[in-house]
Order: sequence, then C-alpha cells, then structure tokens
Amino acid sequence: MAVKKDYYEVLGIPKTASADDIKKAFRDAAMKWHPHKNPGNKEAEEKYKDAAEAYSVLSDPEKRRKYDQFGHAGLGDNPGPDFSGGFGNLDDILNNLFGGGGGGFSFNFGGGGFDFGGFGGGSRGGSRTPRGRDIRTKVRMTLEEIAKGVEREITLERNKPCPDCDGVGAKNPSDVKTCPACNGTGQIRRAVQSFFGQSIQVSVCQQCEGTGKIVSNPCRKCSGSGLVRQKETIKVNIPAGVEDGMQITVRGEGHSAKKGGINGDLLLLIQEEPHRLFKRQGADLVTSKTISIAEAIKGGEIDILTLNGPAKIGIEAGTQSGTVVKLRGKGLPAVQGYGSGTGDLYIKLEVFIPRKISREDRELVDRLGTAESFQVK
Repeated sequence: MAVKKDYYEVLGIPKTASADDIKKAFRDAAMKWHPHKNPGNKEAEEKYKDAAEAYSVLSDPEKRRKYDQFGHAGLGDNPGPDFSGGFGNLDDILNNLFGGGGGGFSFNFGGGGFDFGGFGGGSRGGSRTPRGRDIRTKVRMTLEEIAKGVEREITLERNKPCPDCDGVGAKNPSDVKTCPACNGTGQIRRAVQSFFGQSIQVSVCQQCEGTGKIVSNPCRKCSGSGLVRQKETIKVNIPAGVEDGMQITVRGEGHSAKKGGINGDLLLLIQEEPHRLFKRQGADLVTSKTISIAEAIKGGEIDILTLNGPAKIGIEAGTQSGTVVKLRGKGLPAVQGYGSGTGDLYIKLEVFIPRKISREDRELVDRLGTAESFQVK
C-alpha cells in the first residue's frame, strides 16, 4: 500500500499556514500541474491529484483538525475529491477559489502578466514569524493502555530560549538592529520576467532569515541564535482507542523558535505492542478459547479472559469446534471525537482432542462411538 504524503509538504506550506496561504499554495499547484496544462503527463496528473486532496482536507477546518491530531488515520479511506468525472476547467477552479482574480491575484494571460501581491513568503508588509521545528518520537502502548488511555512521561532534548539573553540573541537590546538587506520586512521582492509576463517574486531574506532583525553583538552562550539545547520531561495524555501508526499532535511542545517565534509541535507516533491473547481488528478484539469435549457436548458456563479481567460466558450444548461467540462492548473504545461506542470481543471456541489416551479411556470412547447420539448424520 502506498504511503500517504504529508499534506503540508504537498502544498509546501507550514503547519501554521492561514486559510489564504492554503488557497495560494493550491492555486500555484493547480497552475503548474493541472492536466489541462500538461496533457498526457501522468506525473503532473498525480501531483495535481495530491494537491487537490491536500487542499480539500486543509481548507476544511474540521478535517484539518482531525488531520493535525491523528494524521491520515483520522480522515477515513477517501478524504480527497472524486476525479472519476474529470478534472474540471482550470479557469473555473481558480475563479471559484479567488472570485475571478480577487484576494491579491490579478490574472491577465494576454501579455500583461500577473501580480501575486500580498501572498508572499510572510505576512503582508511585515517580517516572517519564525517557527520551531517539530519533534517526532515513538510511543509504545499495550492494548490495556490503549483501552483506558494513559498519561505518559516523555523525555525530550529540544531547543529552548537562551537564559542569558532571554532568547533575543544579544546581551543588550541595542545590539539588535533592523536588517539592512530587507529594511526589516524579512522579505526580498524582485520583478521576474517570464513566459506569462512580469511577476513579483517574494523570497525570505537570507541575511536575517526572515525575522527582519540582525544581531551585531551575539550572546556568547547561544552564539546569537537565542536558543540552547535542553533536556526536559513532560507529561502527555494519550486518549483511549488510538491505533498503531496513528500520530498524536501535542501543540507547542516541539523546538522553540528563534527570537520569540512560534514553538513547533511534538508528534507522537503510536506503536501498538503485540498481545499474547488478543488480536485487534479496528475497535474489535479477537481471541480463542480451548474447551473440553465434555464442555462442548453439555454446554454451560466457561471462564474466559477479557482486557478488563476474568469473565464467564455461556455456551450451548453441542457447540462445534470453530464456533465464534461475540461479547458486545468488550472491545476497544473509539478515539474521542472520531466515533462513539466500544468494539466487541469475538471468541473462537476450539474443542480439545487429546493425542494420547489411556486404555480405560479408549474403552470409554469405543462405547461412546456405538451410541446413537455419536453417529455422524
């Protein structure tokens, strides 16, 4: 099965992107990869499908919330649009998104060019807010922990604001100057001539890394970065019902950003430990129970184990080997916010047949074998 791509990476945007940033990123992808502009190009077609799927999720606040917290596992099997009826007209798509060229875009393919005003790499007319890197770590969980949810202590080594300079990067505030390359905007804008005409290209200022500020006398402890490496232990609540491969996002617990920016996130990848008795099928659990020939013939109550401890179930007289009994509500709970109720426990009953028996037992079996009830019919 193909590995799902990260939607933010597909559109080339950060996880803090605004609705306008998401629209712009999809507009750029549509302009570049739409099949009408790349006839017969299968690679372009796939890239357009990926971009359209990413946009359909990230532009929907509820879908985006589920994706941010649980990744692809929170979206179901078909999160993206249906292209069975074709890809639609590119002009109509862009007009639906931007109202015929509004929102900072002006289209003119007749030679006049187009202007991307206001949708550059940072906020309009201001410096780019830096964001710390995310931290990814794995969390191993037993089925018992998954059934109830758990509070875990996670030890991290992450960037934190320098205590000597309070994250500024300089001992004295007067040592922080406006970047001369971008005049404090954090952006470099230049006119570019292309096939479609002239456009304004906006890029992050390399001299100040988009912050609009430079440090003339760096702090010795952090070398002017404003950050130091620090080991910390935090407590994280993991909800009940998570699945193997699911990603939990803990906002703001990643690396700190330079100069008072936005913290990255802590991404917890759930790894489910194999259980000696139970196998998982979604929210349901499957196990087996061996019963004696006498129990299978007479029926009655038998002892079993569930995730919550011992229990008793009734079986019918004449139970056949391979019979499956269902216990409602004895499986795993649904993840909070992504369903309701609890799965079931399925128990496969297997009748024990001894390989070796005594002479007395063989005589007993011979007598049973001649009885009317034990004849194969």
